Amino acid sequence: MKANGHWDDGNPIVLKRGHSIKELVKEAHDTAVSKGWWDSAPSFGEIIALIHSEASEALEDYRIGSLPSEAWYEKKMEGGQTVRISPPSTGPAWKPCGIPSELADIVIRVMDACGHYGIDLEQAIAEKMAYNATRPQRHGGKVL
Repeated sequence: MKANGHWDDGNPIVLKRGHSIKELVKEAHDTAVSKGWWDSAPSFGEIIALIHSEASEALEDYRIGSLPSEAWYEKKMEGGQTVRISPPSTGPAWKPCGIPSELADIVIRVMDACGHYGIDLEQAIAEKMAYNATRPQRHGGKVL
């Protein structure tokens, strides 16, 4: 994305980690495959339900009082006890939790699905954002 909010023509979007969206889609899908999530390929409906379940988990965190930007980390200890700490985490053994983590899970599941179906997510995002920029204020007028 350019400084003025418009997409570059044809240049890959590079995120903080130095990966383009296309590279992250491949990484997300490769990880899911390596962890066995595609051994028995889920249906498209199941994939959408799993994406939806991550959104529901974010909503549940909000309903119990978590702020949208609040993050914490958990680690299961020997004996089954779970320890919870606030950022920063102390390494990969600590599970990221909270609304930011659930929103990340949504994106990761979307990228995994795109990797499986061969969808160019980077192009789809650029096209949709360009279209959305042409829409009228509060198009549709529906109330939440």
